[in-house]
Amino acid sequence: MRLAGPLPRAKRNAGAVPAELEPLQRLSAGNCSFYGGSRRRYGRGSHWLEFMVGLRLEHITHAFHGKVAVDDVSLEVDKGEVVCLVGPSGCGKTTTLRIAAGLEEVQSGRVTVNDRLVGDDGRHVPPEMRGVGLVFQDYALFPHLRVLENVAFGMTDGPSARARRVAANKMLDRVGLAHLANAFPHTLSGGEQQRVALARALAPKPALMLMDEPFSGLDIGLRDRIRDDTLSLLKELGTATLLVTHDPEEAMRMADRIALMREGRLVQEGAPDRVYREPDGPFCCTFFSKVNSLKGIVENGSVRTQLGRLEADHLSEGTATQVLVRPEAIQLGDLGGPESDSVIATVVESRVLGPYSLVYVRTEVGGPVFEARVTGTHPPKPDAKCRLTLDSSQTFVFPLSSG
Repeated sequence: MRLAGPLPRAKRNAGAVPAELEPLQRLSAGNCSFYGGSRRRYGRGSHWLEFMVGLRLEHITHAFHGKVAVDDVSLEVDKGEVVCLVGPSGCGKTTTLRIAAGLEEVQSGRVTVNDRLVGDDGRHVPPEMRGVGLVFQDYALFPHLRVLENVAFGMTDGPSARARRVAANKMLDRVGLAHLANAFPHTLSGGEQQRVALARALAPKPALMLMDEPFSGLDIGLRDRIRDDTLSLLKELGTATLLVTHDPEEAMRMADRIALMREGRLVQEGAPDRVYREPDGPFCCTFFSKVNSLKGIVENGSVRTQLGRLEADHLSEGTATQVLVRPEAIQLGDLGGPESDSVIATVVESRVLGPYSLVYVRTEVGGPVFEARVTGTHPPKPDAKCRLTLDSSQTFVFPLSSG
């Protein structure tokens, strides 16, 4: 095991690492730390080959006690790319990340890291030999090491222990914790502990980062800034990153590409704007935004609903449909506006939520209430009459049988 700087003698002899952290210490004794790794170079003399950074999962299937958790998942992450693996709890996204990391052995399929086969049904390269950085929801900091020592722990590159400590200090500064370099983990808040874990993962400049809900422990005021700073640093280092999150906004904010999972399978993959604007089905649509849900029948290429008529020429005549209308699609205007493609609505309730307002409306007496999200801080008052139209780019018509 190599530390990034000598510990005080009393601390080195203070006793064994706590049992729950022994795996981390073992991993850090390998070619890269549990929280970080570095690019590998192979060859002799001046003839070096630097392997491209990346992750490739091919037809991964994994089961626990006969229950399939990951079902034929194939996914690639290129150098410098951030891919967010999203989905509801229990969909298999964390298991997929653990397989990529080597924390679960491959049952079926292939895993390639940095252009090297590290896992299939007959091969298992352990995590410490994969050259990756890992960050999980729990902080897993060494309680007997100071913050700076935690960050420097996995750094095995560098000309000297002093240089490694300088690099660790710079990383602490990047996450806003340089002033806590000499503190012990138990004196930090949860958000500060998570930022130390992030710094420890990023300090060795790993070629591949695998991150499982890394920002969930941060308080709201810091979350956006830390996410942006982390993304900037990952891009600066050209690090391939697979980030698992259940938060669709976080995925939209950070990802170059989003992969959406449901019940162990990938159901949609693409750029954030594409998966938002062009959902492949009702599940994909409802995962990324709230919707008003209606039903209807295709007649003459369109579907008539309580919110108006929507085009459906991609579906056969007589098809039963599920119509999903995002709150942003509902536009409310004065009664004196154009009558074409509009319906009359009555405001039930309105709430100002900062830069936008929520307005709840009915289009029929005793009918369902629909939610509209409108800009501004002066929404119509309850019982007001409005003319309602729809932005077709925010409405979706699917066959009722689609999932």
